[in-house]
Order: sequence, then structure tokens, then C-alpha cells
Amino acid sequence: MLTQGRKRSLAALALVAGVVVAIGCGGSSMSSPTPVPTPTPSGRGADVTITINGMNGANSYSPNPATVKVGQKVAWRNADAIAHTATGTGFDTGAIAGGATSASITFTTAGNVDYHCSFHPSMVGTLNITQ
Repeated sequence: MLTQGRKRSLAALALVAGVVVAIGCGGSSMSSPTPVPTPTPSGRGADVTITINGMNGANSYSPNPATVKVGQKVAWRNADAIAHTATGTGFDTGAIAGGATSASITFTTAGNVDYHCSFHPSMVGTLNITQ
């Protein structure tokens, strides 16, 4: 016969074993690591490349403002260690991992376009698109 103390010990051991199995099988309720965005295709063929410097307000993108001509291709290179975006009316680079360069975007209409990082809205930039 098992004593009361032995029953408790076996119950505790069974609980620990169950937790170990759940963790090993991915069945734990613990949070999983945050996925890291994969680098996007390089901006090969871009006429203008804007550098993302990090969270520095109006100095987050360089040059700022950037001037491009209608029909030119623009890419953003992330020189920071964490992911950022360039997001404005009608365009979004998506997440750009640290060290990666976005796919290029062609602007077809003249005007000024304000943009920001969708992850860090204090990061702002402006494109001056000329004829």
C-alpha cells in the first residue's frame, strides 16, 4: 500500500512529467518567440535608395525629404537592427528586416508624399516627386 506522502510525491512527479511533455510537444500555454521578418527582395534597379536610420523622428529616413522624378524607382534600406516600414498613401514596403532593402516602388504622379513607419509612427519622411 502507498502511504499518503508517497501518493503526493507520485502525483507531483506526474504533474512535472506532464508539463515537460507538453513543453516538448509545443502544447504549452507559454508564449512562443516573436517571429523575425524575413528580408524582402533587394531594391535592385532602384534609382533612389533611402536609408532607414532608426527611431529618430524626422531624421529617421535619409535623405529627408528625398526628391525623385515621376517614373523613378525608390527602395528603402534598413540600416537599423530592428524591422521598419515605409508606409504612405498608396504604398507600403511591408516589414524590412535590419540590414535588408525593400523591393523598389515606382511613383507615377508628381507631388509631395508623407510616409512613416507603421511600427513606429514617430518615424516620418517625405518624398518630393517632380516631373
